Parts: sequence; C-alpha cells; structure tokens
Amino acid sequence: MTHRNNLKILAFVGLTGAGKSTAVDHFTEKGYPKVYFGGVILDAMTEAGLEHTQENEKPFREEFRKKYGKDAVANKIVEQINHLADAGQHRIIADGLYSWTEYKVLRAAFPGELELVAIVAPRQLRYHRLSQRPVRPLTSSEAYARDIAEIENIEKGGPIAIADHFVINTGSIEHFNEQLEAVGQELDFA
Repeated sequence: MTHRNNLKILAFVGLTGAGKSTAVDHFTEKGYPKVYFGGVILDAMTEAGLEHTQENEKPFREEFRKKYGKDAVANKIVEQINHLADAGQHRIIADGLYSWTEYKVLRAAFPGELELVAIVAPRQLRYHRLSQRPVRPLTSSEAYARDIAEIENIEKGGPIAIADHFVINTGSIEHFNEQLEAVGQELDFA
C-alpha cells in the first residue's frame, strides 16, 4: 500500500440501468484511464479457454470468487491502479466496483484517494432503459431478479448507500452530463 500525492480514484456505483456506463464513458472520453472489474473475469475466462458469453460468465465469476475469495477481483484491480499510478497517472476511473468487499479492499489500499459516486434512478425508469438497450435487453421481471440477486448475493447496496456523491439520473443526457461535470470539477476530474 503506497500513498501517493494527488492520486484520486473515481468509482461509479449503482444498480443496473442507472447510468454507470454512461458516467464512466463521460470521463474516459476525456482521456482518464480506467480499470475494469469485469475485465479481470473476462481475462481469466480467456486464459481458461472459455468464450465470453453471459451463460459462461456468471457461473465462471461465481466459481472464480469461490476459488480465490470475494476480494480476488479487487486485489487485481489494486495491482492495476498501482501500475497506472507508478506510470504517472494521478486520476483513474474504476468501472464495475460492485460489492461491499471490493469497496473495503479499495478503501484500505487507497485511503483518502477513493471517491465513490452513486448513480441512481427510480426502479421503473431503470427497467424501462434496460428493456430498450440494444445489447442484452432485460424484461422488467429479469431486471427485478437481477436487482435482488445483486443486492443479496454481492452486497451491491452497501457501496451505493455509503457513496461520497450522488447523481440522480432521471432527466436528459445533457442534464446528466452537466451533473457529471459538476462532480468532476469538485473532485478535480474536469
């Protein structure tokens, strides 16, 4: 654990359909590097010779965490962040922090350097968005089942509840981007 001057990690949390990917894209398009929690699993699947499909990913992810521990993905992300920081990157986006365990690992590794931004939207609006998305659309019942699984099985609610900043994503994309800009300026990610 190395504390570096001026290092900030911006992690977006929220339930499916809230707008986390859009928020991450907003900052990576400005040139900020990102670490991707899901990428750790995808890389491990590639090493295991498995195709990247939703059918393969969920059981593999669960088995990976059973075999290596709930903190396995977060520990890999800590290594990636340290590598970026050692290369001179001082502003890093964390994409896909989900669980309470992952939050605790990052907070311990980067005390005072991790900022959690919760992207929130009402359930029915999130479900409507999920039904309209071009890749992997979900019905309302599928979205509800996913919410329950993520809250109960991976403790996704904890990082959302304890977030440092909240962005309510209920309006236009322009309004959402304005809110993200305000958070970015406050946290020196402008």
